Amino acid sequence: MRSPVRGLASSDGEEGSDRTPLLQSTPRVEAAPVCGSARYNLAVLAFFGFFVLYALRVNLSVALVDMIDSNTTLADNKTSKECAEHSAPIKVLHNQTGKRYQWDAETQGWILGSFFYGYIITQIPGGYIASKVGGKLLLGFGILGTAIFTLFTPVAADFGVGALIVLRALEGLGEGVTFPAMHAMWSSWAPPLERSKLLSISYAGAQLGTVISLPLSGIICFYMNWTYVFYLFGIVGIIWFILWILLVSDKPETHKAISRHEKEYILSSLKNQLSSQKSVPWVPMLKSLPLWAIVVAHFSYNWTFYTLLTLLPTYMKEILRFNVQENGLLSALPYFGCWLCMILSGQAADNLRAKWNFSTICVRRVFSLIGMIGPAVFLVAAGFIGCDYSLAVAFLTISTTLGGFCSSGFSINHLDIAPSYAGILLGITNTFATIPGMVGPVIAKSLTPDNTIREWQTVFYIAAAINVFGAIFFTLFGKGEVQSWALNDQHGHRN
Repeated sequence: MRSPVRGLASSDGEEGSDRTPLLQSTPRVEAAPVCGSARYNLAVLAFFGFFVLYALRVNLSVALVDMIDSNTTLADNKTSKECAEHSAPIKVLHNQTGKRYQWDAETQGWILGSFFYGYIITQIPGGYIASKVGGKLLLGFGILGTAIFTLFTPVAADFGVGALIVLRALEGLGEGVTFPAMHAMWSSWAPPLERSKLLSISYAGAQLGTVISLPLSGIICFYMNWTYVFYLFGIVGIIWFILWILLVSDKPETHKAISRHEKEYILSSLKNQLSSQKSVPWVPMLKSLPLWAIVVAHFSYNWTFYTLLTLLPTYMKEILRFNVQENGLLSALPYFGCWLCMILSGQAADNLRAKWNFSTICVRRVFSLIGMIGPAVFLVAAGFIGCDYSLAVAFLTISTTLGGFCSSGFSINHLDIAPSYAGILLGITNTFATIPGMVGPVIAKSLTPDNTIREWQTVFYIAAAINVFGAIFFTLFGKGEVQSWALNDQHGHRN
């Protein structure tokens, strides 16, 4: 087995070359300070952007529980009686002024999945447009559009289930460009040895957005009514958009407040990694096995992630029988763990590469294995513990927490193998990875008609098996060096 240590002699071509993050002959500029830097300011603003993004995405998961007429829920969703009622009697009356709808379990599944029908369409176009014109405006207007549509959710629900499904699909169109746009921006902003830190900070906002929005949505539904869930998060999205437009630039060269030292550091670190080709090498790109390794891993990880993201509140209510207020708090707990893990794993991954001389691919493989097989083990375990509330919450929390390791694994591998086309690559992989969001909740709902623990075990087993397959595939075929098709002909550097 090849040593991960950088600088050892190797004759294995591309496989050995990924030990060196920068071209050996390129003079290094001393790393610019972190505090007050433009690149970390971008990471923080992106963090809050993805915070808003996921708050807008997941609030319906909690609000939907309160939007459904209780008689319909009893008739169609069949709350399990296997577990005793967990929640203590509620002294404060639950506000029920919000309008209720008679949507059965299948309809709820389509409402939750409709977002992804829009989301999948704009992935690759978003990556391509961002590579041509930059990601700032694309990401900004993507989140703004989603926020505005969110404000109209109560109106759409009144028009009928069809209108709500269309509205959620339009929200998906707006959100679909955001991740490719952010990846495209980081291809110009993130020094190779800081990629894990910067990207994990940015995308950790998604987890914290889930952490905050799930319990907050539950509290709003409990004391006010479900319509205010959409009004609050929609307004927050508009405020973020204004700050993003005022404070962010597409590239270091166009940033008004960046220091000269930081600009030189970023540009020198990315020298000979970026291609100046105007045309996108679509054919060699789509023939690249390392790209398909990311596709498989991304699809597999998202199957588990989206199934839990959309159905965890339902599982908490129908199986473990927590009330709507506790439901939001406990549904958020796993994502708090994931958020913490993402931040810490980003620091650890870059330290392993910069200080311990681990190769890029070694770090990406190890972190992906931990982040996919670990969750699979605890997801299966969660299905075995029956009505043990504490263990159920603990295992689901550990499962989702360990998934945070993937943020420094396959999730940012696009920037390792083709930084110039990272936005397009993410668009491709996220297109496939969106399919679980479209079909996962529907399949899970169809597998749990009676909401029994045994039925939910099947849901967990399928997700775990898909996760393990994705981890093994990426480990076998993933790469950590810039691929030849992603460079100009005269460049021989492969990270």
